[in-house]
Amino acid sequence: MELICPAGTPAALRTAVDAGADAVYCGFADATNARNFPGLNFSRRELAEGIAYAHRSDAKVLVAINTFPTAGAQALWHRAVDDAVAAGADALIIADVGLIDYAARTHPDQRLHLSVQAAASNPDAIGFYVRRFGVRRVVLPRVLTVSEIAAITRAIDCETEVFIFGGLCVMAEGRCSLSSHVTGQSPNMNGVCSPASHVTYREEGGTLVSRLGDFTINRFAKGEPAAYPTLCKGRFKTSLGSGYLFEDPVSLDAAAILPGLRAAGVTALKIEGRQRSRAYIEGVVRGFREQLDALDAGEKPPADRLATLTEGQNSTLGAYRKNWR
Repeated sequence: MELICPAGTPAALRTAVDAGADAVYCGFADATNARNFPGLNFSRRELAEGIAYAHRSDAKVLVAINTFPTAGAQALWHRAVDDAVAAGADALIIADVGLIDYAARTHPDQRLHLSVQAAASNPDAIGFYVRRFGVRRVVLPRVLTVSEIAAITRAIDCETEVFIFGGLCVMAEGRCSLSSHVTGQSPNMNGVCSPASHVTYREEGGTLVSRLGDFTINRFAKGEPAAYPTLCKGRFKTSLGSGYLFEDPVSLDAAAILPGLRAAGVTALKIEGRQRSRAYIEGVVRGFREQLDALDAGEKPPADRLATLTEGQNSTLGAYRKNWR
């Protein structure tokens, strides 16, 4: 199975390649990708240089153009497709059906991957993209069990890629409007979820209060790990009590089920986190590289040492071992 790693900067790309990534995914510094944060992403020159660096180590670069073009502004997304192809991208990761159509018609030899933001989670939906646009790989939404992934993989004529580590969201891939409700900016339209410009922290009576826009997201006792304030991972009071109503602020860690994912026919394993530091990238990539190398050699995998890199120092298998309906 391929190890697909995030890169928010050219330095992170080089770090991921050096640490053992089979492929790196990244995006341009504009609204065409779903991590459009200040200080992140690539210029056209940086992307071309990054691709050349990766190719010297036999690694691939996948370019995410996975937000949804707005009416009258498609030229920005079309230019991103054209420039990524010209730079030598090994694949484009696209969500919008109109943009996939543009890429398939304009660059028929370019390898296309269907982004998780497209929310294609059954063989019929995936099959449409394969037959109509020649999509070669689908990134599956984080709502599926391992047995469901196995059933999909058997039924479709393209590769599957799944997330194995990093942040989770409310499992509404491609359809989430929570950030837009609070800040006016959304991951699917603007490439920004809970932008830092709308985040504040302050001390109140011995507790740390995190806010996103006008909303209080959480209150942390002294010494309690404080997660980044996104609305879906806030702690709220209701008539049923207080707690995380949408999503716990924990990280996905699928290291324990890598053999099951391989048996399910998965082609590629994806690490989340283009906004993460180089130290995070280096640690997570090396950790999973060791796990995969041991699995391929039929050896006992080394102990999972990624706990310190998880959100709130807590991890979950998420929907892979779903025990709810």
